[in-house]
Amino acid sequence: MESRFEISLLMDFYGKLLTEKQQYIMDQYYNMDYSLSEIAENQETSRQAIHDLIKRCHKTLLDYEDKLNLLERAQKAQQVKVEILGILKEKNWNSSEIERLLEEL
Repeated sequence: MESRFEISLLMDFYGKLLTEKQQYIMDQYYNMDYSLSEIAENQETSRQAIHDLIKRCHKTLLDYEDKLNLLERAQKAQQVKVEILGILKEKNWNSSEIERLLEEL
C-alpha cells in the first residue's frame, strides 16, 4: 500500500487521529502535491524534519489500517456492491426492482 492515492485514502479514514500539524503537512504533501522543500519553507523548518514527519505519519496510518482494517473493509464492501449489481443486471432486473431490493438490504 504505497501509492499516493492509497495514502490519501488512509488519510480519509484515519487522518483525524493525527495532530492538526501532521494532518496539514500530510494534506500538503499527498493531496496538494507540495514538495518537501515547499512544506519546509512554509513551516520554517528543515526539509529533513518534514521528510521524517511524513514517514512517521505514513507508518502510523499503516499501523492503524493493520489494526482496524477500515479501508480494506470499505473496499470489500464496494466490491460486493459491484458484484451484486452485475448479477442483477445479468438477470435483467429493471432499476425500480434493484432500488427496492437495495432498500430492503
